[in-house]
Amino acid sequence: MSFVITILAYTITLYLILLSIRVLLSWFPQVNWYNQPFAALSQITDPYLNIFRAIIPPLGGMDFSPILGFILLNMVVQALWQVSSPIGY
Repeated sequence: MSFVITILAYTITLYLILLSIRVLLSWFPQVNWYNQPFAALSQITDPYLNIFRAIIPPLGGMDFSPILGFILLNMVVQALWQVSSPIGY
């Protein structure tokens, strides 16, 4: 069971990296989100971010939804690491 939890934690960590790349690329207006590989990145990350965009819509051109997304995923990863680590460490 610990192996499955560890794989899940690493998968979520990989997703956090993809989210980070998505956020950094959003700073460059010349990025065409309809061309590959940007379209694939957008298709992977936008459904998750849209959940938070429904809670906090972009304000003044600033999208704060990734902040909530990062916080939630980091909390999940931390909980998974604590569950998978042996007691006493």
